[in-house]
Amino acid sequence: MNPFAYTQPKDVDGVLAALQAGARPVAGGTNLLDLMKEGTMQPASVVDINAIATQGFDAVEEHEGGLRLGALARNADTAYHALVRERYPLLSSAILAGASPQLRNMATNGGNLLQRTRCVYFYDVGTPCNKREPGTGCPAKAGINRQLAILGTSEQCIATHPSDMCVALRALDATVHVRSAGGGRAIPFADFHRLPGDRPDLDSNLQPGELITHITLPDAAQLRAHSAYIKVRDRLSYAFALVSVAAALDLDGDTIRDARIALGGVAHKPWRVEEAERALVGQPAGPAAFAQAAERILQGARGYGQNDFKLVLAKNAIVQALTTATRGTDHAKGVQR
Repeated sequence: MNPFAYTQPKDVDGVLAALQAGARPVAGGTNLLDLMKEGTMQPASVVDINAIATQGFDAVEEHEGGLRLGALARNADTAYHALVRERYPLLSSAILAGASPQLRNMATNGGNLLQRTRCVYFYDVGTPCNKREPGTGCPAKAGINRQLAILGTSEQCIATHPSDMCVALRALDATVHVRSAGGGRAIPFADFHRLPGDRPDLDSNLQPGELITHITLPDAAQLRAHSAYIKVRDRLSYAFALVSVAAALDLDGDTIRDARIALGGVAHKPWRVEEAERALVGQPAGPAAFAQAAERILQGARGYGQNDFKLVLAKNAIVQALTTATRGTDHAKGVQR
């Protein structure tokens, strides 16, 4: 690990000043510290932002008919919060599918959004990686790529975003709120993360000096009764998704009035094709309609050898998630800590 300066400001202005000067924020540290130990990231300075948590940054509360999730609220506290479990069971299920209980107790909502890919070449500083060092190449395309993307890739990068929580937030039309020394702004979740393009080193559209303060969710009462989060992985616990699907339906009998479908484990950002959702409206909920939606969502998907199986797996996972959602939300899922 490289030497670095460490500060812990007591107020927001101090945090923003440190960020403006180039410091990397740390809260739970469940991703950044691992990357620093591996030498993958070597910040010259780190600013500990935990001291401002109790200044409203760790609250989960009602907001304009929906919810406001503080950036410094821990993942576990968010998932088990009564308002989240009651009003956004899809989000609760997604969070509880991620990592391990110990990590969820430490990881924060803001940090979850900013976690970086688990591509083996990104972590291995002895190999080239365009995401770590732009212009050096992407050996994953012809190498170890079983975990990697089939959608939204570029010649520069085929990495995936690892978050479960973010998949549900994308399906629920969340908004990310950020603040800098120059003021604040709101970023629709669809625009927060980036596809790799020719700058795979940039994971998000967060600007230098900006701090995530909170996430807002609009009212989603119509989607509570029929939602499901399906995560296909190599083992039941502490494994990243090969493919995950956040699905929610608004049903009138067997007829679909609204649909939300977001995928994880398949792209550089949570993947959602709203045209495919609109095509489901008015259709009877069932395998035929769900399979057609999956085809639309996966249009243009391609494998790179070891991950070719994801082309079929993703289609089946979409159909399974929508079928499970049709049967009704399992509110009891994940009740036990």
